[in-house]
Formats: sequence, structure tokens, C-alpha cells
Amino acid sequence: MLSVIVETADAGDRLPALLAALTSAAVEGLVREVLIAGGGPPELLAVLREETGAELADDLAAGITAARSERLLILPAKIRLKSGWLETLARHLRAGEGDAVIVGEGGFFGEKPFGVVIGRTAAAGLAHPDLQRLRGKLGRGAVRLA
Repeated sequence: MLSVIVETADAGDRLPALLAALTSAAVEGLVREVLIAGGGPPELLAVLREETGAELADDLAAGITAARSERLLILPAKIRLKSGWLETLARHLRAGEGDAVIVGEGGFFGEKPFGVVIGRTAAAGLAHPDLQRLRGKLGRGAVRLA
């Protein structure tokens, strides 16, 4: 099972849609917990927390520390997950595969939003974790789940 950390940054308005998409992963037994890192409108966070059971973390580093699972799925709130993402992720995890990049839809000038599947220990080893640094830690040969 995964701990999902959603980095809100400046995309708090997209957060409800992403949390709704993650609900199916929780139902399938892939997601153990969801942490929302980086803040957002307090009223929105209070409602989402009550409706989804998500926990809050001050930032990504605090979310990584608070995560209870050894495997993390770290996503930006702005990502739109592609159709079939859940099946692709489930196959990847059930095959015992490790770290991966999840590529979302959209983005400007060909740059698509992405998230990472990474071990908690590896993620915690970064002094100031962010998605770019986590992606860099996976290396160029990282498995891409689209």
C-alpha cells in the first residue's frame, strides 16, 4: 500500500478533483493514506479533510516524515491523471516494480505534470525535497507510467 502525498503549491483549486480520483485507488486497496502538503485555503482544507480523511502536512518534507507506508506516491495538486492510471499503477506495484514516474495530462509547451512513486527512505534522504529533485533521484532510466 502507498501513502499519497499531494503537494498543493499554487493549485489548491485542483485539489478536490485529484482527491476524488484517488478515492478509487483507496477502494482498490492501493492507497493507505493521503496527506495534503503545502497548505491552501483553510476552509477548503477543512472540508476536504472531513470528507476524505486526508491529513495535513506543512510541506512536502513534513509529509514524507509523517507517511506511514514505505512506498510513496507524490503528486502535484495540478496533475490530471490519465484514463487507466489506476490499472497501470496497480500492475506496476503487483509486479514488484519499484520507483516510477507517473505522467499526467495537460501542461504547457509539451511539459506534462508528473508525480513519482518512490521509497520513503530515498525521499527522506533529500535535504529539501521537491518533485524535481525526487524525479532526479530516480534517474533518467526511471519507469514511466502513463
